[in-house]
Amino acid sequence: MSEPVIHFDHVRKRYQNGHEALRDVCFSMERGELAFLTGHSGAGKSTLLKLIAMIDRPSGGSIIIENRNLSGISNWQIPYFRRRIGIIFQNPTLLNDRNVFENVALPLLISGYKSEDIRRRVRAALDQVSLLDKEKSTPLALSGGEQQRVGIARAIVNKPAVILADEPTGNLDPELSVDIMNIFRRFNQVGVTTLVATHDVELVREFPYRRLILRDGILSEAPDL
Repeated sequence: MSEPVIHFDHVRKRYQNGHEALRDVCFSMERGELAFLTGHSGAGKSTLLKLIAMIDRPSGGSIIIENRNLSGISNWQIPYFRRRIGIIFQNPTLLNDRNVFENVALPLLISGYKSEDIRRRVRAALDQVSLLDKEKSTPLALSGGEQQRVGIARAIVNKPAVILADEPTGNLDPELSVDIMNIFRRFNQVGVTTLVATHDVELVREFPYRRLILRDGILSEAPDL
């Protein structure tokens, strides 16, 4: 069996105010796996994703991503590590003074890609989310669903090994939510490991994927559907 892409080994996260957000969390995800992370508001879903993305660090235990123990990554290395992680939030936080193409290109500009590579990668990413015809539009001219798809294109433009989605359909109606999930399914089918945090029970029921459940910082797993 291949090494897991994501591995949590007895991970804890306690904040300075004493709140224990995660308690003894253990789980693994294989390459190309798609899973839901569910739980009530405040259960620890966002905290878990932040630990994977190194937005925060654990209080105990170990996290291994693509065979790298995150405890061995220094602060200055974090931006380079994050190039392998695509992060999608409920609010895509697009820059309204830049068009769609420029918003998606931003991670590549920061990484120092050449103009020709940027053009090719951005258009490929927009094509993946069916927004190639909107590359010159501004975010304010787009619907909520289209803005979320721009956020997804920006997250995948670096061709990440892992996609983390934190309530990506929270502001969308059920039909658009299914459309967004179908985009994640396509990425999953080409080998991208994808973890989607959501409290949308109806959406989870639509798709037959593994479900990890957080309750007050304790992780369990739903039985197979």
